[in-house]
Amino acid sequence: MLNILGMLSDADLTLLDFEATAPRSVGAKEDAIRSDLGLSPIRYYQRLNVLLDSSEALAMRPQLVRRLQRLRDRSAG
Repeated sequence: MLNILGMLSDADLTLLDFEATAPRSVGAKEDAIRSDLGLSPIRYYQRLNVLLDSSEALAMRPQLVRRLQRLRDRSAG
């Protein structure tokens, strides 16, 4: 997650970049999460949700973060 300077880590940026280009089908995406990132899908989505609430992530990838925030808000609605 955020490093001691309050900046996004390389792992955070990798996760955001992955989300921007991830397969759309759930099964293919979950397989890619495991193989490309070495994370379980549950852990991936936990980390992604933390990043979506991060002002640093918003500053680095504003279009992606805003789109994902809207999708998350619709799902919770």
